Amino acid sequence: MMKKMSIPTSKTSLVLFLCQIISALEVPLDSKLLEELSQPPTITQQSPKDYIVDPRENIVIQCEAKGKPPPSFSWTRNGTHFDIDKDAQVTMKPNSGTLVINIMNGGKAEAYEGVYQCTARNERGAAISNNIVIRPSRSPLWTKEKLEPNHVREGDSLVLHCRPPVGLPPPIIFWMDNAFQRLPQSERVSQGLNGDLYFSNVQPEDTREDYICYARFNHTQTIQQKQPISVKVFSMDSLNDTIAANLSDTDIYGAKPVTERQPVLLTPTGSTSTKVELRGNVLLLECIAAGLPTPVIRWIKEGGELPANRTFFENFKKTLKIIDVSEADSGNYKCTARNTLGSVHHVISVTVKAAPYWITAPRNLVLSPGEDGTLICRANGNPKPSISWLANGVPIAIAPEDPSRKVDGDTIIFSHVQERSSAVYQCNASNEYGYLLANAFVNVLAEPPRILTPANKLYQVIADSPALLDCAYFGSPKPEIEWFKGVKGSILRGNEYVFHDNGTLEIPVAQKNSAGTYTCVARNELGKIQNEVHLEIKDPTMIIKQPEYKVIQRYGQASFECIIKHDSTLLPTVTWLKDNDELPDDERFLVGKDNLTIMNVTDKDDGTYTCIVNTTLDSVSASAVLTVVAAPPTPAIIYARPNPPFDLELTGQLERSVELSWIPGDENNSPITNFVIEYEDALHEPGVWHYQTEVPGTQTTVQLKLSPYVNYSFRVIAVNKIGRSQPSEPSEQYLTKSASPDENPANVQGIGSEPDNLVITWEPLKGFQSNGPGLQYKVSWRQKDVDDEWTSVIVANVSKYIVSGTPTFVPYEVKVQALNDLGYAPEPSEVIGHSGEDLPMVAPGNVQVHVINSTLAKVHWDPVPLKTVRGHLQGYKVYYWKVQSLSRRSRRHVEKKILTFRGNKTFGMLPGLEPYSSYKLNVRVVNGKGEGPASPDKVFKTPEGVPSSPSFLKITNPTLDSLTLEWGSPTHPNGVLTSYTLKFQPINNTHELGPLVEIRIPANESSLILKNLNYSTRYKFYFNAQTSVGSGSQITEEAVTIMDEAGILHPAVGAGKAMASRQVDIATQGWFIGLMCAVALLILILLIVCFIRRNKGGKYPVKEKEDAHADPEIQPMKEDDGTFGEYSDAEDHKPLKKGSRTPSDRTVKKEDSDDSLVDYGEGVNGQFNEDGSFIGQYSGKKEKEPAEGNESSEAPSPVNAMNSFV
Repeated sequence: MMKKMSIPTSKTSLVLFLCQIISALEVPLDSKLLEELSQPPTITQQSPKDYIVDPRENIVIQCEAKGKPPPSFSWTRNGTHFDIDKDAQVTMKPNSGTLVINIMNGGKAEAYEGVYQCTARNERGAAISNNIVIRPSRSPLWTKEKLEPNHVREGDSLVLHCRPPVGLPPPIIFWMDNAFQRLPQSERVSQGLNGDLYFSNVQPEDTREDYICYARFNHTQTIQQKQPISVKVFSMDSLNDTIAANLSDTDIYGAKPVTERQPVLLTPTGSTSTKVELRGNVLLLECIAAGLPTPVIRWIKEGGELPANRTFFENFKKTLKIIDVSEADSGNYKCTARNTLGSVHHVISVTVKAAPYWITAPRNLVLSPGEDGTLICRANGNPKPSISWLANGVPIAIAPEDPSRKVDGDTIIFSHVQERSSAVYQCNASNEYGYLLANAFVNVLAEPPRILTPANKLYQVIADSPALLDCAYFGSPKPEIEWFKGVKGSILRGNEYVFHDNGTLEIPVAQKNSAGTYTCVARNELGKIQNEVHLEIKDPTMIIKQPEYKVIQRYGQASFECIIKHDSTLLPTVTWLKDNDELPDDERFLVGKDNLTIMNVTDKDDGTYTCIVNTTLDSVSASAVLTVVAAPPTPAIIYARPNPPFDLELTGQLERSVELSWIPGDENNSPITNFVIEYEDALHEPGVWHYQTEVPGTQTTVQLKLSPYVNYSFRVIAVNKIGRSQPSEPSEQYLTKSASPDENPANVQGIGSEPDNLVITWEPLKGFQSNGPGLQYKVSWRQKDVDDEWTSVIVANVSKYIVSGTPTFVPYEVKVQALNDLGYAPEPSEVIGHSGEDLPMVAPGNVQVHVINSTLAKVHWDPVPLKTVRGHLQGYKVYYWKVQSLSRRSRRHVEKKILTFRGNKTFGMLPGLEPYSSYKLNVRVVNGKGEGPASPDKVFKTPEGVPSSPSFLKITNPTLDSLTLEWGSPTHPNGVLTSYTLKFQPINNTHELGPLVEIRIPANESSLILKNLNYSTRYKFYFNAQTSVGSGSQITEEAVTIMDEAGILHPAVGAGKAMASRQVDIATQGWFIGLMCAVALLILILLIVCFIRRNKGGKYPVKEKEDAHADPEIQPMKEDDGTFGEYSDAEDHKPLKKGSRTPSDRTVKKEDSDDSLVDYGEGVNGQFNEDGSFIGQYSGKKEKEPAEGNESSEAPSPVNAMNSFV
């Protein structure tokens, strides 16, 4: 016998093992063993401690227990024995301790109020239940009272008292009107925790005569109504009119106007109060104030923070709710009511007490004789609970003595126990707020060894595989296990064996020589037992000829081999698969003993074919691929869809089946692959054909399953590779008999449409599914996870039923059963639905914003508790908007943006922000009903970014060596501007860029004069703005300095710099100067000739022609300076013709940049006139640029003459 030690040391494994055996009594692993082992009683089910019953129904007080032998039951009522045999209304269920008190047959529930306790007893001890307090629910009527109308001045406060009758349990209070509509509530009007209706200030619209308080008693499903209360609100105007009508003109009258008032607390009264709540309960604190404007309530905890994730604000923040309170929630809670005139506060001192709760509950103890053990019972509470022990339901102080037992406070120590020490001990931990009672038994068992594995059990394994030989055992004390091989073999030891704690012997690699008889021996101090098992080693199964890869022509034959070798004592089964699935149901596939043959292969036979060989001990497989290729060309054959089948015949008519046969039509050179059978229900859907089944093309008869109460007709359609035939002629009709429904509606759902209802929907059965006349539905529901009975209603053949008065968003079990005049369908399966959703109660907390860059931020928040979502959580919405730009300090119209994050996400990204701006955001939780309250607005700012380009860049006042630049600040500075950067460079005739010059300009400048530039030169300018972050995008512009001072044009002319630049640049080229000199010399010669001829007198034909057809746009040379006349019209404002300067927008048309002498004409060829004048050269030219030194009366040079056209 092993040395006796305490349970936590050497006997731990034994106790754990025995505990497993005892607990396993619930699962009968060995029925014979379970019949022989003894066990003290254990309470398995009992009614709640505070049991409120419906006085209209029978009272059922539960008490169930297990034990060996089965326990007997007895009851006490109010501390004394309850003799159920003397009360005809009370019965006890067979093989149970559950009491049934018959109230529905004349009994009164009030007569059975009291404290009940159940005792379950057998020869090993007695277990007791909690004290079960039975109280019938009460829903008394309202006491009659005469209610006077309430006359209230506008702006005053008002309290409408409900004072409901005292019920059990307390009723739920709500206010409604005569139309059974809930009265709207707000920050101004709300219901208090006591049920009274509080008005912080009354308004004229509060006048009505139907303020009705309702009390709902859920336990009895009754609602009691108070007499309507009338409220009349007098406005100042109506009050003044009333006073004026009753006073003389000399009287001083007039009511004061509605005056604003600072807050005053309506409840609670005074400045302080106290509140005691129990640990784990919900703490509700309330502050309701009067005042005008309506006060706003705020809550704080003095010296601490309100607990996150457990704090909720209800009733427009007038009620503070903290769930699952603990001792740490004790303290002073301060509510403050504030409006524009002042504030008032109230401090509630909260103390959290605690009913007893377990730290270590006592556990069942199973010991062998002579062993030691302990029962520990530790509980906590506020105040600290007292611990008391009972033995078999009797206080341990007066219980029979047990020398092996010693009580030490919350611990019982057992030393050297004997079988008589078996008992059930009760630990009671109690304080003024409640008690805990736990049963724990000490079961002392002395059992000789038993081997549970059947004798001579045969184990078979494949060679080189592990072998596991079982030796399940039981005994107390725990037996020692030894294994032997053979009749006279020695004990097995060594690395080639593994010995498991449950007695199993493992041979990791079983060889042929491992076969034989093995003996398991179990012994303890009470005895010894042995058992033999046998091990056989089998040869492994092998595929000695595997299937091989095949390439077969279409319509050829394919064959795969699979030859195996196996142990002669094992029976193998061979299975063929195609692409890891069963072979097609096709007679072309022939499975032989060791092969697979496919006749007349088609393209769809392509794939991988696998041979699987199974025995009872092992499995092997091998695969090969079949590839089908096209057959050699053959003469063209005309293929067509088959002809329809004919001669349909019904035979073997039964209630639920019939046999249909037919004759196939012509295949039309394409084999029929299958037949499709359709049916018509002339009773429910005449003229509509439905799919019934299909069969292979080689089959011409089929057994059809039928439904009751259907008038069947059938037709057959043949199918080949080309397509489907026309349907056959219908068969004769066959009407089946009626029966109860075979199935129930599908797609049953329970989804609430309102917070207090549950809408049950389903897909109704089709006509033929009804199986008979009188189709109806039995709709049943009950709240999930609540010990409720099913509520059922039978409805007509509809698809929806609405359950009203449900709690908000709770799970329901729902089922819908079909029935007709002949009976019910089978019991339907249950589905889980939910009553209607309501808006979420709380806002997400701990909203944090992390600004990533000037246009992107990341927002985090804590998820709201799922209980407060009151619906299916769909996600969170982030509202964010720009408050102002930090650079402009100007507010604008707020445009809120919304981002939705699906699911239970707790963060999101905010893109597209404007740099250097102030933003606000809040977060709201979203369910199927809508959005919850918003979190407090969170302010965040974006950092500076790079600015946009300057709003404009204008270049004005061109001179020989300077240009004036004007610009506008960026439309979006995106920060504080630090400077501007101007870069410019000249552009030559070939559009090549010269050296780049950069100038930094202070941010407060808006113009700049560039000096020391080259005359008659085009420049390109690049201009941008900078912040501390960097440079923004640039704006570009081009401009040209003029050639000389006389070339400056008035802005009204609109001369374009682009054309000017092109012509001025050409004029500086050598080849162009030479050409112009030659032209000028030719003109000079012509002028001289004309002058000589004019001096000679007389007219010439050309001159006469000019006089007769004078062009008004061609002017003669001025006589005062000898220069050519300028182009002009009658008003001198006609637009410039081709060759003029470009418009002021500095754009140049392509045709304006082509250099040719013809371009200077007016549509003529520009030839010389008979008098030698070059008319085409000067027509349409308006601008005149005199040469330097124009004071001279000399004629201009040819170069200057050409420049006058520029």
